Amino acid sequence: MDNSMEERLISPEELNSDDLKKKVWREFKKSWGIAFPGTVARLTSFGMIVVTQLFMGHVSELDLAAFGLQQSILIRFVNGILIGMSSATETLCGQAYGAGQYHMMGIYLQRSWIIDGVTATILLPLFIFTAPILKLLGQDEDIAIEAGKMSLWFIPILYYYVLSLTIQMYLQAQQKNKIVGLFTASSFLVHVLLSWLFVIKLGLGVAGAMSAFIISAWLLVIGEFVYIFGGWCPHTWKGFTKAAFADMLPLLKLSLSSGVMICLEFWYTSILVLLAGYMKNATVAISAFSICINIYGCDFMICLGFLGASSVRVSNELGKGNAKAARFSIKVALVTSVIIGIIFWILCLVFSNEIAYLFTSNEEIAESVSRLHVLLAFSVLLNSIYPVLSGVAIGAGVQSTVAFLNLGSYYVIGVPIGLVLGYVAHLQIQGLWIGLLTGVVVLTLLLSYLTWRIDWDEQVHKAEERLGRFFLEPPKQSVENSNLA
Repeated sequence: MDNSMEERLISPEELNSDDLKKKVWREFKKSWGIAFPGTVARLTSFGMIVVTQLFMGHVSELDLAAFGLQQSILIRFVNGILIGMSSATETLCGQAYGAGQYHMMGIYLQRSWIIDGVTATILLPLFIFTAPILKLLGQDEDIAIEAGKMSLWFIPILYYYVLSLTIQMYLQAQQKNKIVGLFTASSFLVHVLLSWLFVIKLGLGVAGAMSAFIISAWLLVIGEFVYIFGGWCPHTWKGFTKAAFADMLPLLKLSLSSGVMICLEFWYTSILVLLAGYMKNATVAISAFSICINIYGCDFMICLGFLGASSVRVSNELGKGNAKAARFSIKVALVTSVIIGIIFWILCLVFSNEIAYLFTSNEEIAESVSRLHVLLAFSVLLNSIYPVLSGVAIGAGVQSTVAFLNLGSYYVIGVPIGLVLGYVAHLQIQGLWIGLLTGVVVLTLLLSYLTWRIDWDEQVHKAEERLGRFFLEPPKQSVENSNLA
């Protein structure tokens, strides 16, 4: 009897303490094997944007402000949609891998390229008409015009996101996470080098900074293509096929619900940054709020690694038909993430004054950040819980339900409370952040209840039905090869 069969027959209650420790350790290693490279990938991808923004500061203050506005509103908006839609690929590929339907993973990947590519093309007008859009939102005219010029450089980045995000989900689902982390980290180092060369040494300005971003991003995609097409995914990539165009509607529905689920989270902080810009001392308010959002965002990138890990582990086990193992993986991932969250929570409380001076030397801004440190610390703590629960939702394929929970928690509760406390109660940015934290608390409670109420045996059946609906027979040659193996 193999180990997977033993795990299905033996319940946690029947294990003695030594067996339980071994089982927890095995699950811990599996989760970290997915979470750590995923965290590296997300941090370095986020870091490419941060590095570009840093080098923009060497060009001019106007270009720095234009890039910051572009990044915090437009790129965050688009990125949220595409990350969300690519999580549908993660659900299907993860469940197919668990079920042993390896050849279907390449088909799912190609379908996601089609759907996400069409979505990116629909979003192109946002990049073409950036200047009038930002003016309509009430932003400074000079910054809006400069951002409009810069936005055309982001069009290649838009399609880079389509390919890199879906490929990352495809590779992650088959637990090739080390490759994902290696490629993204290498791309980040190339980006830093090219940015220094083009902006500092050659003095190419905006064109240099954006060219460095585009080149390093597409080198990542080319490397991933070489890895997939070069034979390193022999079981899951069988070449391009017309089957990718068949039965698109169910995947489109799942992609859209996934897109709404994730982008509602990404837009939440962007909206609050915009609201901070309408306060009396807008420069200080935006600067302080943005510093806290950057800290919050870096922590969130780490937690997204656990989102990916919980998603992959749950979808793999559901694909195998193992409901008990899916539940167990959730517990281990949640406990691990919470421990990390507590560590960052303590750091935020202890080093509240020092944190601000990493970003600014302005006393007024630093004081505003310091006043937010307790709220920031508890936001970081909650960051360790709800991304894992969101990953569970992606793994189970219940993104549409979570999308409604996000909408209610963030936009029906969080934003209105922030507005009332910030502007009516005159708590300024503290009021906005209390609103943000309230929305996160409500979402965490709802996701906890949803996870507790999920019938995992029923989710196993739904996974089987979903995979059966999409299933296509593998090519005859691949079947013969697998039999020979």
